[in-house]
Amino acid sequence: MAKAVRFNTTGGPEVLYLEQVEVGDPGPGEVRVRHVAVGINYADTYFRNGTYAIPLPNGIGVEASGVVVALGEGVSHLALGDRVTYTGFINTLGAYSSERVISAAPLIKLPETISFEAAAAATMRGLTAAYLMRRIRDFKPGDTILLHAAAGGVGMIVSQWAKLLGLNVIGTVSTPAKAELALAHGCSHVINYSTENVAERVRALTGGVGVDVVYDSVGKNTFMASLDSLRKRGLLVCVGTASGPVPPFDPVLLAMKGSLFVTRPALADYIADPAEKAALAGELFDHVGSGRIKIEINQHYALEDAVQAHRDLEARKTTGSSIFVI
Repeated sequence: MAKAVRFNTTGGPEVLYLEQVEVGDPGPGEVRVRHVAVGINYADTYFRNGTYAIPLPNGIGVEASGVVVALGEGVSHLALGDRVTYTGFINTLGAYSSERVISAAPLIKLPETISFEAAAAATMRGLTAAYLMRRIRDFKPGDTILLHAAAGGVGMIVSQWAKLLGLNVIGTVSTPAKAELALAHGCSHVINYSTENVAERVRALTGGVGVDVVYDSVGKNTFMASLDSLRKRGLLVCVGTASGPVPPFDPVLLAMKGSLFVTRPALADYIADPAEKAALAGELFDHVGSGRIKIEINQHYALEDAVQAHRDLEARKTTGSSIFVI
C-alpha cells in the first residue's frame, strides 16, 4: 500500500485528502516508481479548482523524482534501481503519492549530480525555464526582459539563466523580502508592484524604450502593465494566470501599442519530442549540476500537509520552490 493525495470534487484546498492506495504491478510500457520527493507547482491548483477539467475522483500533482522498483514488459531504456524524474500534464497526474505505477515514456534518467529534492523542485520549473530561455526567442546579449514573479520557483531559475545569456533582467515582486531574493538570483533591477507602477518604472529603467520580452505568469492583474512595458514589436509571453485569466481583448490593441506580439506557450508542446526534451533537460541538469543555476527549495511539506501547502501557494506565502518529502 502507498499514500496518495486525491480529490473527489473541485474547489479550494480543503477538497484534498490523503488515502491508502494499492499500487499494483506495472503493465506493458510502465514502471513502478518509489518517490523520494514530489514537486508542488501552482499549476496543480488549476486541476484542483477546475480550471483544468479532468475526470473525478482523481489524483493530483504532475512532477516527482524517485527510484524505479519494478519494470513492465517492453521497457528497455530503464533498469531496476535507476534514479528518475518526470513532469508532464494529464499523462503524469497523480504525483502526490509515495509510490505509483506510471508510463515509462515521460521518465528522465537523473544524473548523480542532481539530488532527488532538486529534481522534484526543478524538473517542471527548470524545463519551463529552459524552453522560455532557449526556444521562445533568439536572444542577444544586452537584451532586456521583464520577469513577473521573479522570486518564484520558475522566476528564480529564469533570472539566473537569463544572466548566463547576458540579458538584463527587471523583476517584479510583491514584498521587500522577495526583492532581495530576486536581486540575489540574477535580476538587475526589481520593481515592487505593491507600491510602484510597473510600466512607468520599466520605461524609466529603459530610457523610455521598453523591454524586448515580458514573461507574465500572473495574468489578469498584470496583462495591461505587461503590454505597456514592451518596446515596439516586443513579445509578451503569457505563462500563467495566478491572478485569473487574461480578459478578452481586441487584437487591434497590439497594433496601437507598437505592433506587439503575444503568445501563450505550454511546456507540453516543448517536451513532446523526446529528442528536444532530452536536449532541454541536458542543458538544465548541466547548469544545475555545475552550480551555475541554484535551485532554492524554501518550503518542505509531508503529503499529509497537502491542504496547507496549497493554501500557502495561493496566498503567495512561498518563495522559490516547494516540495513534498516522502
